[in-house]
Amino acid sequence: MAALLILGGLLLILSGLVWLVMRAFATSLLWGWTSLLPPLALLYVLQHWRSARQAVGLSALGLIPLIVGLTLLASQDSQRLEAILSLQWLKTEAQSPADLAIELRGELHGQPFTPQQGELIGGVLSLREGGDFFARREIVIRLVEPVDGVVRLDVLPDDVGPLPEVEVSWLLPEQDLPEARRLARGYTLHLNLTPLPPNKLAGDFHLVLPAKFKTTLSGKVELFSDGLRYHEGKVDRHVDSADTLAFIIKDYLQRRFVSRRVQLNELPPFTLPANSIELQIEAMIGGQLQKLPVLLNKSEADGWIVQGDRFAALPDITDTPAPDLSQAPNSTAEEQSRERVRRPLDRRLRFSLEALLRNPSRYQNLAMRVSTVRGSNAEGRFQGVDQDGRIVIRQRLSGQGAASYNLIPEEVSRIELLEP
Repeated sequence: MAALLILGGLLLILSGLVWLVMRAFATSLLWGWTSLLPPLALLYVLQHWRSARQAVGLSALGLIPLIVGLTLLASQDSQRLEAILSLQWLKTEAQSPADLAIELRGELHGQPFTPQQGELIGGVLSLREGGDFFARREIVIRLVEPVDGVVRLDVLPDDVGPLPEVEVSWLLPEQDLPEARRLARGYTLHLNLTPLPPNKLAGDFHLVLPAKFKTTLSGKVELFSDGLRYHEGKVDRHVDSADTLAFIIKDYLQRRFVSRRVQLNELPPFTLPANSIELQIEAMIGGQLQKLPVLLNKSEADGWIVQGDRFAALPDITDTPAPDLSQAPNSTAEEQSRERVRRPLDRRLRFSLEALLRNPSRYQNLAMRVSTVRGSNAEGRFQGVDQDGRIVIRQRLSGQGAASYNLIPEEVSRIELLEP
């Protein structure tokens, strides 16, 4: 109803303006051309009111349904009204970034699927369409184990044993939360990805789900293999990601201690986005464990930097001593430590409320149990964090029903992750 009132009002206003121009041309050719410019059309109205008053009255009449329609829309859907008034509908749809060449043909849930983002990190492949908090459409494939290097995988509907888990989700215009479906088997999947320096995987992607899911995709994809982003061949320090901060801290330690033998341990928890982050880090430097405080600041010009970093770049050749057998155990220990860092852990082991708020996408659609300080409990699947910072838990009821719980983090006394 609101849309019809707004459209009707605009049509009446436009009709009045066209009628006004016609009256101006009927008066004289000069007035006709002059009235095509809105400021000068007002001059014609003042000079020839008797001729222009009917056209002006029609345009004024159109203001009534326009104002009523906008008022109704504001009461029903204020966000939609804000989007209309801000002219967001004039902006072109975001296309795939120039640094990701994704050429997929097919559909997801019966709709064309054109992802703008793709990554394969920690054994989880994701293709995402839309830049909002909840993706408009998304495919997530959780591999059986992490991969390093070339990825070749073929799955057929009749295959048994440990198989990757496929999850598809979509967000309809009238929905606040996306719908998701998971499959453990019964699908067709083909991956043939090869590393593409500095941090990408590129190759063939082919996925066919059972007919009821209306999802068939085939083509070429490019995926990021970590959280780093590059600009003109260098790491973009403006990107908010854990990998960006780890890269900056490692580079800082290498230059500070004039050694390339720096192995940074996992960073402590922190929250992004932010303008300043203080961390207590641990790193193996020259075979010795060091614990150091670092303060990172972000500026528009330089991006993320370590405060007090005035150390010069490393020379071209450093840390090339002759082989020393006594250092072999230390090297082996460093390699084992590196492997432990790369090996994915059960997400339940380090799960906490802080970890959930810091990286909610990592726990999307996983089963959780939440207890509040008031003694109430909620159990269901995690749907994300809304714009007000509330934790959204969705619980399926009997039949086709579902219930959503929006929980303020300050009221949560205990939260448990029920699956890895």
